[in-house]
Amino acid sequence: MIIKQFEDKNLAHYSYAILSKGEVALIDPARDPQPYYDFATENNAVIKSVIETHPHADFVSSHLEIHQTFKAEIYVSKLLGAEYEHKTFDDGDSMQLGNIQLKAINTPGHSPDSISIIAVDEEGQEKAVFTGDTLFIGDCGRPDLRENAGAITQTRENLAKQMYHSLRNKLMTLPEDVLVYPAHGAGSLCGKGLSEKNSSTIGEEKKSNWSLQNMDEEMFVKELLADQPFIPKYFTFNVFLNKKGAEPYLQSIKKVKKHEPIFSSDQVNGLDPNVLIIDTRSQNDFKNSYLKNSINLMKGTRFETWLGSIIEPKENFYLAADSETSLNEMIEKIAKIGYENQISLAFVLGHGSSSMKFFDSSELKKNEDAYTIIDIRNHSERKANAIFANAIHIPLHELRERTNEIPLDKSIVVHCEGGYRSAAGSSIIETNLNKSVQVYDLSEDVLNFKKSR
Repeated sequence: MIIKQFEDKNLAHYSYAILSKGEVALIDPARDPQPYYDFATENNAVIKSVIETHPHADFVSSHLEIHQTFKAEIYVSKLLGAEYEHKTFDDGDSMQLGNIQLKAINTPGHSPDSISIIAVDEEGQEKAVFTGDTLFIGDCGRPDLRENAGAITQTRENLAKQMYHSLRNKLMTLPEDVLVYPAHGAGSLCGKGLSEKNSSTIGEEKKSNWSLQNMDEEMFVKELLADQPFIPKYFTFNVFLNKKGAEPYLQSIKKVKKHEPIFSSDQVNGLDPNVLIIDTRSQNDFKNSYLKNSINLMKGTRFETWLGSIIEPKENFYLAADSETSLNEMIEKIAKIGYENQISLAFVLGHGSSSMKFFDSSELKKNEDAYTIIDIRNHSERKANAIFANAIHIPLHELRERTNEIPLDKSIVVHCEGGYRSAAGSSIIETNLNKSVQVYDLSEDVLNFKKSR
């Protein structure tokens, strides 16, 4: 038995290929199926099955496309309510894969329809468990994403109670040397304290994972529900899309319409001024020259998550990049969360009609009271370190809806934790306030203020 782990760092997503005697089973595949096809080809193997541990909220899966391409069977819990052709896979069910066996166990908690998959080797020994979003390394899955999504909805309190029992009655009973392979790692919003490690064992997790320690149900539920991260706008949309099955990856991104490159303001006439522009260029390029009604969401770590946190599902937008290569790269990233059909037009941008002033942070050091400071970090970041005591806290994912709360009697300075998000935040405020007050981006200079606090 060979287990291959695939990682998408931007989404902190792990997927898996299990190989035995020329047959492959995939678990929780990403939107682009090509890496799995390559793995099968390299090993002269056939993809026989695809298993979904649950309908994912944070990314779009390629399970339906793989089924349509290779006639691979899709296995999911009967509780999922899948709208595509599938076989149910629940407690007591198993499948043969080459010389090994894959067994399903129902492990509700993150969602009512979550399953984990146990791999049993040629000698009948349980060797690995693929835990989806139930058990992570150092944490367990959040229970608050299925109150309004999926075939079955449940309150976060009920799901937290189910998680308590799934961990103790199903996963902790496995042999301590069983390898643990989760669907996510550090940085995922599907939990709150995931480790940087990409695998572990049941024994190691019993020692170090807070969620497997000795506590009663009430204490566990209280701890699990406390301080969960925010829920991006796209999460519910992805649950329903995965329940239905997404359009084939390449087929879908090829439908995105492209505009000729824009290098002068007179080429903007064909664009709808009411449609938001997602400008993925560097913050320097953006500030020097941008188009009105733009948000500077730079390509980089967590781009997909922040796009899906700022833009509503089904909200159309334009996409701008600094080159054709970057433009294609960003379309591919956007397809990971199923937003590619919302791109009205995509284009290379060389010159815009507006500009933003660069900020001299020494002025802020001289007199903080001369500015309205907007802290757009998440609640947990603000709680850990306020940086500016008098800052108004509006998290980035809420900023478009709450700019009316910002006073207009002073110039505005926007900051985040390290400089990436403040480019988006300052451009959102600039767009929404329509030049009624000067808006500045503190950018990476925030790091100097953090050191001095």
